[in-house]
Amino acid sequence: MVHTFDFLVIGSGIAGMSYALKVADKGSVALLCKTTLEDANTFYAQGGIASVTLPWDDFEKHIQDTLIAGDGICNKQVVEKVVREAPRQIGELIRWGVDFDKDPQGDFDLHREGGHSEFRILHHKDNTGQEIQESLIRAIKHHPNVHVFDHHFAIEILTQHHLGEKVTKDTPDIECYGAYALDESTNEIHTFLSKVTMICTGGIGNIYQTTTNPLVATGDGIAIVYRAKGLVKDMEFVQFHPTALYNPMERPSFLITEAMRGYGGVLRTRNGEEFMHKYDKRGSLAPRDIVARAIDSEMKSSGSDFVYLDVTHKNPEETKKEYPTIYEKCISEGIDITKDYIPVAPAAHYLCGGIVVDLDARTTINRLYAAGECSCTGLHGANRLASNSLIEAIVYADAAARHSLAHLNRYTFKNEIPKWNDRGTSLTEEMVLITQSAKEVGSIMSNYVGIVRSNLRLERAFERLEIIYRETENLFVRSTVSKDICELRNIVNVGYLVIKQAMERKESRGLHYTIDYPGKNNIA
Repeated sequence: MVHTFDFLVIGSGIAGMSYALKVADKGSVALLCKTTLEDANTFYAQGGIASVTLPWDDFEKHIQDTLIAGDGICNKQVVEKVVREAPRQIGELIRWGVDFDKDPQGDFDLHREGGHSEFRILHHKDNTGQEIQESLIRAIKHHPNVHVFDHHFAIEILTQHHLGEKVTKDTPDIECYGAYALDESTNEIHTFLSKVTMICTGGIGNIYQTTTNPLVATGDGIAIVYRAKGLVKDMEFVQFHPTALYNPMERPSFLITEAMRGYGGVLRTRNGEEFMHKYDKRGSLAPRDIVARAIDSEMKSSGSDFVYLDVTHKNPEETKKEYPTIYEKCISEGIDITKDYIPVAPAAHYLCGGIVVDLDARTTINRLYAAGECSCTGLHGANRLASNSLIEAIVYADAAARHSLAHLNRYTFKNEIPKWNDRGTSLTEEMVLITQSAKEVGSIMSNYVGIVRSNLRLERAFERLEIIYRETENLFVRSTVSKDICELRNIVNVGYLVIKQAMERKESRGLHYTIDYPGKNNIA
């Protein structure tokens, strides 16, 4: 089946849906969801979205906080763009129905999180992402030009080499004409033709054993663009959230928002001792990379699987009001956070690298844009400042909308698209291998490419992943296309990129810490 739309959007988080809403008045939009509209990283974002709103705060403070957290690798032009455009995009979210909490005076009730010098985190209780996601979904469903395709998994984007034109290093331009997608209800491959394609597929958390990301976060967009010869960079900068609820039986891990440390939460050892001031003068409010390494160090030195986050000294009723989702979740696990310490441990949370884009969200492939966590804008550098991700996503969705609308009339649809060749078979034994290989990738990445790395660990990971890569490619050629085999192929591709680019960085910087090239934050 062939579908033709002006715009093809792959992914249904804040970046994908806000882009769809921004362009839908000018053309038809296909919005592909791997599962459903609700199942996106945005939905799980607890803390909030950063923007300057207070009169005593200013853009320069937010810019400097972002640059400091990024450890010298941020693109300052990008940082200035996102910070300065943030208030306007917050206004857009409010017009779409997002309800940010306010104080009794009617002003925004702002949080402060690690690395921020001021209170500038807008939020909706402790489920900001859910509030944004649900508001955008309502707007999407009411727009007649947006057509949602649930359970459609993008397999590859359509470029020259899918049309029989060989792509080499001397190819002057690669163009995107749409994508092949698997309709999971029928297991048929559909062709989506478009004038413009937007990749908003989120993160890569599920290449690790423990992650706060939803199960759909398998790096699909990054892998697709990489296979199409698009540029991908900074994959070594994987952010581990310091405080995921320690519950080994649960996947994904439940996030204990960083705002809880901004609220006054204190990190303690299993013996109840506060420890963060040994590592950073900002204590529990230090940036995430420092806090995650500190927790990792304390866990290793004590032989423990977790540390504690303590908010028992705060007003119980205020805690329950500010963090109702966390309170209820912990109660369900037998933990009363107003009286008990919360057991926490780091978990893979956010990727600072990804598909390289310019200031207009254009990738290195013509007519292909990217925004959100799958993209590498240069905002985050070596380490993302808390709550900068949601605002980056909508600012770059806006940039992509402006640029693509300005050029839409120049584009035409590509004719004579070849059908997907799917002559494989599906055997029970092969499905067992897919499941086992996915678990092996998680084990390799968690054991050797985690918070603290070394040349030996990375080399071992590379060797082991290479075996799985060869097996997976062989399996992909022989098997009928399925969501499981495509996800395995993508996590192997993405794991390879993380390892390879980590091996190439001969220094410790931000989220990439290696004992062979220790830097100023020497916590190994």
